[in-house]
Amino acid sequence: MKIDDRMITQAEYAKTLRPFLPAKAFESDPSKIFVLLLNIAILICGWAIALQLNNWSVYLLWLYLPIAVVMGNSVIVLLFTSHNIMHGSVIKNNRLIHFLSLLGLTMLWMPPTMWKAVHNQEHHSKTNSLADPDRNYLYEQPKTWGKWIQNLFVPSFAVNPLFLTVGMATAWGVHAFRNLTSTLLFNQKPADYVPAAFSRSSKKRVAILGELLVMLSLHFCIIAFLQFSPLKLVLGYFLPIGIGYAGLMFYIYTNHMLCRMTTINDPLINSISLRVPKIFDKLHLNFSYHTEHHIFPGINSDYYPLVQELIQTHYPGRMNLLDAGDAWNLLMETPRHYKDENTFTDWSGRNTVPCPLNQK
Repeated sequence: MKIDDRMITQAEYAKTLRPFLPAKAFESDPSKIFVLLLNIAILICGWAIALQLNNWSVYLLWLYLPIAVVMGNSVIVLLFTSHNIMHGSVIKNNRLIHFLSLLGLTMLWMPPTMWKAVHNQEHHSKTNSLADPDRNYLYEQPKTWGKWIQNLFVPSFAVNPLFLTVGMATAWGVHAFRNLTSTLLFNQKPADYVPAAFSRSSKKRVAILGELLVMLSLHFCIIAFLQFSPLKLVLGYFLPIGIGYAGLMFYIYTNHMLCRMTTINDPLINSISLRVPKIFDKLHLNFSYHTEHHIFPGINSDYYPLVQELIQTHYPGRMNLLDAGDAWNLLMETPRHYKDENTFTDWSGRNTVPCPLNQK
């Protein structure tokens, strides 16, 4: 078991660790705007190259695959950069935050007002609790289409490799669709196909719909730019998006899905940080330091490694820090539904295992 099983709130961790962090860690870092714009430019260049694919020999089309991988990485970076922007660590101007986030989140089909609701307000304040929209489904929840899709495509001991592959490339889209429809169409009342429903005011829902229509228009412009060509769309649009979604879902699946549920928002219990090759931390703005982010959501992500050092000094042995490969293997060895806050089970309820992180 962990050295200290007492639950500690996010606010308590922040109060303890804050004095050891430099003031600069909490200052805005506008350089992240350049990162966002650079990756938008990479996508535009990739689409411009895809425009010429009809002129390529069929035997040379494979040469576009490295370009698609680079574009896919840009999709990942756009989410992580927008994530930082919307947490206020990049700039403080609300209008500019909204505009840049709209650009950055368009490839993710996630309106900024929706992201602020589902991530900043709901997920961060209720992490891995019954009210967290990003948690695993409970075994006792109805077997709706949302739960069925997660069961079929999310990493677990029983997942089919083909379905897992498809799921990695599409799960983000399912997540966005699930939460958007729940909020826009039902606004909490009968939406039982999400892990946890939440409501927003009519004004916020109108804003979400308006932003979604802008994103739809931008995607249509991209598709039109690619001349509605199946070849250009498959290689230049769907493939990079699928690669990007798969990469970001690797992080998202390992952020919390292996953790037990908590009634008190204790980031060292309900979140996981990963050890990844340094190049990925450079490319992805230290997103692997996820526990650190949950303690200080608005801090400059360049300082996450320092936060990790402080956690290990002040709370030795308490945080969930795993090699990325080990975290993935644990996901693939365990069921994906909560039987109770400390136990996972499968669709049938017959196979149960304790949360593996409880055994540390």
